[in-house]
Amino acid sequence: MSRMKKDTIEAKGIAVQVYTEDFESEYISLTDIARYKNPHEPKDVVKNWLRSRDTIEFLGLWETLHNPKFKGVEFDSFKQASGSNAFTLSPQRWIVNTDAIGIVSKSGRYGGTFAHPDIAMEFASWVSAEFKLYLIEDYKRLKADENSKLSFNWNLNREISKINYKIHTDAIKEYLMRDLTKEQLNYKYASEADILNVALFNKRAKEWREQNPNLKGNMRDYASLNELLVLANMESYNAVLITKGMKQKERMIELRTLARNQLFSIEKLNGRGLKELERLSER
Repeated sequence: MSRMKKDTIEAKGIAVQVYTEDFESEYISLTDIARYKNPHEPKDVVKNWLRSRDTIEFLGLWETLHNPKFKGVEFDSFKQASGSNAFTLSPQRWIVNTDAIGIVSKSGRYGGTFAHPDIAMEFASWVSAEFKLYLIEDYKRLKADENSKLSFNWNLNREISKINYKIHTDAIKEYLMRDLTKEQLNYKYASEADILNVALFNKRAKEWREQNPNLKGNMRDYASLNELLVLANMESYNAVLITKGMKQKERMIELRTLARNQLFSIEKLNGRGLKELERLSER
């Protein structure tokens, strides 16, 4: 079952719905944009836009670039007929006949015609150049807010990872380092850190530095949110395995299995769990 995230942007006093399905494909309401031109019959505005040959050519090009299942033959028939006085086209007919993905039609109280941002902004430009500019500004505001939250989540997971790293190194010092010199101690720290690096990133810290000589910091600074979340769990788990006296080779196998399983599970969720936590925290 798909999950939907809804937002609203505003331009010239018109509220425009934005929704993201499964936190991947984002769509903006053409119906809401059309209300700026005709608040009583926005559907007619969308249909009039679809009658234009320029519109059909634009939609066809967009689908060709982004949709491998787009039906070119059906598109050609629409293109040839477009622009004539007798030509009419509804969003539903366009979607069904061409297998289009750039425009979607939703039923229900909050339904209507929605489109990919590229297409929605093209439609907004047709409705009103001024309206489009105001719409772009608030859409940019929405994206900035989302990026800010994403940055916060990344930094939060990075800090969690740092805390777990302290727990991890304390366990190494307590159970593995009792008879080692300071130099050996430092080497062992690096070795244990590299166990996690190899288990999660498939490379040691030295290998990453050699492959990325122009990047500052270390590979963990460039990790994704999902990777940082898994890394935090791995460091805690490795500390537990160390206290149990498990050999390094055996721990590597355990940690690699943990990393793969957790990354797979998180990717499968497509971030839905994190989004749900974020939603609950805003209540």
